[in-house]
Amino acid sequence: MDVRFCDRDNDLVADAPEDPAEFVNPDTLIFAYTPVEDPAVYREVWSDFLTHLETVTGKKVEFFAVDSNAAQLEAMRAGRLHVAGFNTGSNPFAVNFAGFVPFAMMAAEDGSYGYEMEIIVPADSDIQSVADLKGKEVAFTEETSNSGFKAPSALMKSEFGLEAGTDYTTTFSGGHDNSILGVFNKDYDAAAIANSVLTRMSERGVVDPSQIRTIYKSETFPTTGYGYVYNLDPALAEKVKEAFFTFDWEGSSLQAEFSKSGEAQFLPITYKEYWSVVRTIDKTLGVTYTQPK
Repeated sequence: MDVRFCDRDNDLVADAPEDPAEFVNPDTLIFAYTPVEDPAVYREVWSDFLTHLETVTGKKVEFFAVDSNAAQLEAMRAGRLHVAGFNTGSNPFAVNFAGFVPFAMMAAEDGSYGYEMEIIVPADSDIQSVADLKGKEVAFTEETSNSGFKAPSALMKSEFGLEAGTDYTTTFSGGHDNSILGVFNKDYDAAAIANSVLTRMSERGVVDPSQIRTIYKSETFPTTGYGYVYNLDPALAEKVKEAFFTFDWEGSSLQAEFSKSGEAQFLPITYKEYWSVVRTIDKTLGVTYTQPK
């Protein structure tokens, strides 16, 4: 954890400052959603929720469109981002590097949650298994992504003995949507993606899922974690949490988009428990939670 932060209660996230003079209580809250797909689409998707957030907190709320995980992390670290959804792989970096305090995650009505990492290829590809990726080009998203880089890298090395740069070449697309489109258009031999993104893109008609084939599907991982920056005024932070857990999904723009991948509510979570599997993968890869380059 960055030297700026203190974890007195051992919950693995930064505590609020002890000096109230260090609390931030802005007139306008800045919100950013993880940059997995077109920011213009998600500005509208989040519009009903952000109106609710304004009502509960009494603050103006602005949607901040970020184009990379690194930009989102830096924005929170620099004090320009107050409330956010960080993707699965970025959560440990956000917690340790930017003072992010995750408290919620999307889930289905029955409380089930998560997504799987899939390695996909064009439907007519001669690649039938992960072993067949030897000598091929594999597209990853960004180095901070769990399903887009860390989990598949660990899997390909530990289970199939495939080393990046030796057994296969890599390229970075910048996002799950780019990787999916790259496979759909046959620009990439294969790509590692979060299947929840593929589901939503298929539902919107962006890609035809029959033109894509999965050769590997992982265990279930936690989805995007939602939270606030550690030094947000505690009273305001409680209002932010209240907004997430009192939001009415029925008929909302959020429901219209995320019901496509089965989500129907915000579920309370803790970073210490829910991100344990991700931290284990990172430890296997030798990942340290420092500033991304």
